[in-house]
Amino acid sequence: MASMALKKNYRCTPALQQFYTGGPFAVASDGSFIVCACDDAIKIVESSNASIRSVIEGDSQAVTALALSPDDRLLFSASHSRQIRVWELSSLKCIRSWKGHEGPVMGMACDASGGVLATAGADRKVLVWDVDGGYCTHYFKGHKGVVTSIMFHPDVTRLLLFSGSDDSTVRVWDLMSKKCVATLERHFSAVTSLAVSEDGGTLLSAGRDKVVNLWDLHDYSCKMTVPTYEVLEGICVLHSKSPFASTLDSYKRQKGRKKKSESPAIYFITLGERGIVRIWNSEGAVCLFEQQSSDVTISSDSDDSRRGFTAATILPSDQGLLCVTVDQQFLFYSTLTYSDEMLKLMLSKRLVGYNEEIVDMKFLGEDEQFLAVATNLEQVQVYDLASMSCSYVLSGHTGIVLCLDTCISSCGRTFVVTGSKDNSVRLWESESRCCIGVGTGHTGAVGAVAFSKKSRNFFISGSSDRTLKVWSLDGLSQDTEQPISLKAKAIVAAHDKDINSLAVAPNDSLVCSGSQDRTACVWRLPDLVSVVVLKGHKRGVWSVEFSPVDQCVMTASGDKTIKIWAISDGSCLKTFEGHTSSVLRASFLTRGTQFVSCGADGLVKLWTIKTNECIATYDQHEDKVWALTVGKKTEILATGGSDAVVNLWHDSTVSDKEEAFRKEEEGVLKGQELENALSDADYTKAIQIAFELRRPRKLFELFSELSRKREAADQIEKALHGLGKEEFRLLLEYVREWNTKPKLCHVAQFVLFRVFSILPPTEINEIRGIGELLEGLIPYSQRHFSRIDRLIRGTYLLDYTLTGMSVIEPETDAGKIKDEPETPLEAKDSGYRPSPENVDDDQVKEKTPSKKRKSHKAKDAGAQKKAKETASYTKISAVSLQA
Repeated sequence: MASMALKKNYRCTPALQQFYTGGPFAVASDGSFIVCACDDAIKIVESSNASIRSVIEGDSQAVTALALSPDDRLLFSASHSRQIRVWELSSLKCIRSWKGHEGPVMGMACDASGGVLATAGADRKVLVWDVDGGYCTHYFKGHKGVVTSIMFHPDVTRLLLFSGSDDSTVRVWDLMSKKCVATLERHFSAVTSLAVSEDGGTLLSAGRDKVVNLWDLHDYSCKMTVPTYEVLEGICVLHSKSPFASTLDSYKRQKGRKKKSESPAIYFITLGERGIVRIWNSEGAVCLFEQQSSDVTISSDSDDSRRGFTAATILPSDQGLLCVTVDQQFLFYSTLTYSDEMLKLMLSKRLVGYNEEIVDMKFLGEDEQFLAVATNLEQVQVYDLASMSCSYVLSGHTGIVLCLDTCISSCGRTFVVTGSKDNSVRLWESESRCCIGVGTGHTGAVGAVAFSKKSRNFFISGSSDRTLKVWSLDGLSQDTEQPISLKAKAIVAAHDKDINSLAVAPNDSLVCSGSQDRTACVWRLPDLVSVVVLKGHKRGVWSVEFSPVDQCVMTASGDKTIKIWAISDGSCLKTFEGHTSSVLRASFLTRGTQFVSCGADGLVKLWTIKTNECIATYDQHEDKVWALTVGKKTEILATGGSDAVVNLWHDSTVSDKEEAFRKEEEGVLKGQELENALSDADYTKAIQIAFELRRPRKLFELFSELSRKREAADQIEKALHGLGKEEFRLLLEYVREWNTKPKLCHVAQFVLFRVFSILPPTEINEIRGIGELLEGLIPYSQRHFSRIDRLIRGTYLLDYTLTGMSVIEPETDAGKIKDEPETPLEAKDSGYRPSPENVDDDQVKEKTPSKKRKSHKAKDAGAQKKAKETASYTKISAVSLQA
């Protein structure tokens, strides 16, 4: 058998994250994303796969209201701080904020133009705001209770605003006259939802008094009251061209129902505490459709607040209906079908916004395309890994599900077994999504279950009653309508404390159990005869697993260690240390040559057994990692824990190696291009390549060479113009490092001058981290300039000293030179040649001492200064000396 390559790295993909904790939400105009309130933050979630697109941090106060502009450009939010904020979704920046209400804002609505925002507050007021100016345009008072719902009339020509309150009334506000034009009083409890008919002539209001009222918006009279016998939380109107309405029309024609009135029929949807969707017809107040069973995962708690729907909205572009449940789930209903003289509402997607804690999980299916997850609930959620939509829920336990395992039987059926706090085990079939067997007999919570690995005709359970039970799958029929009672083939009192984990050997001959009594025991199947007891851990054993190739067992313990034991004599072969807290799970990889572990420290570690080495550590969880599962075929990892996050891990060893090879190859080619550019003196191209290769030393050499050239300004400007903001930031980081060294500072200042000459201040301010960069540049630049200033002042003393020593001539006034008579040398140039006779001895004596050694460097320096008289020059030098 060919040896498998060892895994060196895994790439994490967050698959399931917490994004909705209840409360307000808003759907995009195209239905592509949902804006959700998650505690004090706002999360923007893709509606296709529940991945978090972006997060807007809040002000540490719970979000109370959300709304989107019609073009999805702006997001409006409010929290318990009473601050109303306007966010630009493209940049996720708050562009405007203000306060207006004396209490929390309970609802928001943006009109069709996007320029006006209406807010409803707990202070019983309704305010209308100009979005661009941030000022209040309308101030409405009149409600006697908290205003819970608000909406504009969908027709922009009818400037009406509707508000519903806890005082059982609906008020209609005219934005032109700034007055309340009608108070609609037919409800006897809080009004929870409002909707307007397609023609704009009818207002529908739903309340907790279990009725829907239809109001005529011409004379504001009540046209009809529809009793629903259910506390309502949401109401939606179906448009005539929607697929739902078309199916309902076909259904009515099949039933032979005729119109009783000339006014168009209004189809509307109601939902509430019962957790079912119902569709009504305004003609005769008839319920056309009612779900036979609820899709809401109902808790076993006696509290009714954990049941039912909280809100609903019609998705745009005929995408269906979106319903939000009390337990923070988004249910997408795509189509309403009519077959066998029955209407059926199809649930297409279920996005779970909040899981309290991930307790256990396993891959499910032939191709492992599903993931069964046990949380702090009585149900098991099965997710589709492609869309991370909750495909279905397994409900039946009356206590929290603590553990689960999956397998594919010899006949091809996919089974799931679960253990719960209700002291029972249940066997489920994934195809029929129903319970086919129940095992009772444990007197404590069932904390561990494990399927047979080879024959797959039994499973084992371990409980806090310290016993192990072997359950037989014989006698299961293909079409079991009611769950059968499972029978235990063997039972043994295994440990002195709770049993945490179970594992069955690959050949079904042995089973290993780990317990809080700090031991792991190996038992022979099927009679549960003790083989060996593994002692050595100092804390409880949380996980056990058999090696797929060797006669050994791996255990993970609360003493922060992982041990590998020999089954033959129970000796400890290896001990692995590295976790900083309890190790909660460990599983073999790569045919038993590696393993992966996770613990209460939130870390996931990859180990190689032969070298006792931890080759990779990943910190992608913020709390304890309780669950770890490995795909048997793909060896994909899935981890979950107390942070309610499920991460998928894909082996990236091969891809990382290919990427490193590709980068190395590109680096060689780019390096050759750099050398060619240097040989061709193409500094612009050389600088760009050096940036791509991230070679600061080569960049310094290029800039240093250019700083010594007189005509280098054009080449530097051309090279710098081709850089982006990120590359400018990188260049300034290099310059900051060069500027700290006196030997390199002249090049740093040269580059800095060119950068500030090219970029305007506005663009410099937009560079990421520019403040920190300037803080590192300014002190050293000031130090360099102070040093240069001291050197320049020192040259004045040198000039004065050399002048006093008659080594150099003092500078003279240019005007005085013009007035002086022509020297003999000038006469020579003009053609005059004095003879020796014309020069007397006195002239020769005067000429001889006037010959002095002159410094060309001093003359060049003097030429750049202003011409001054000799007396003035001497005076300035003296002052410099005193300084």
